[in-house]
Amino acid sequence: MQAGCRKFDPCQVHQILSEFKLLHLINDFTDKFFSFLLEDPVRPNIPQVDRIGNNKDIFVMRDEDDKAQAITCVSYQKSVPTSEADLFEMCEEPEIAVFYTIWSYKAGAGRQLIFDAAQYIKENRPEIKRFVTLSPKTEMAKRFHLKNGALVFRENTDTVNYEYL
Repeated sequence: MQAGCRKFDPCQVHQILSEFKLLHLINDFTDKFFSFLLEDPVRPNIPQVDRIGNNKDIFVMRDEDDKAQAITCVSYQKSVPTSEADLFEMCEEPEIAVFYTIWSYKAGAGRQLIFDAAQYIKENRPEIKRFVTLSPKTEMAKRFHLKNGALVFRENTDTVNYEYL
């Protein structure tokens, strides 16, 4: 494991996530929600296996019946990325949580997931100081993030970084 990275054992993760009753963290390829990554409408080109590992998290908002309501993928970085390639640079001491995809199966679940995942990260990864996105340049992404309180941090060639303060 890289210096500056923390890894939780499955029992710790279960205990921590119990505070977030409907939040689920995908830890490995055998997770029951792992196959849902094939349904990513935002970044379908990113292989499932590239989404799990050091400095990466996948959060699932589920309902009381254990059905997925929304999914988001996060990469932890030292700087704000401008492209997809930047998401997979390995860094020793990440300070930024980069939400690079989110999709929802139920209205309002995506919004709730962003806020719950950010709260989980704040409580469990104190080294993370900023919360940004690497979003496509679409009207849907713009409406979603601005409606949920984010600000435009930077426009890139093919993406936009929104920042949640």
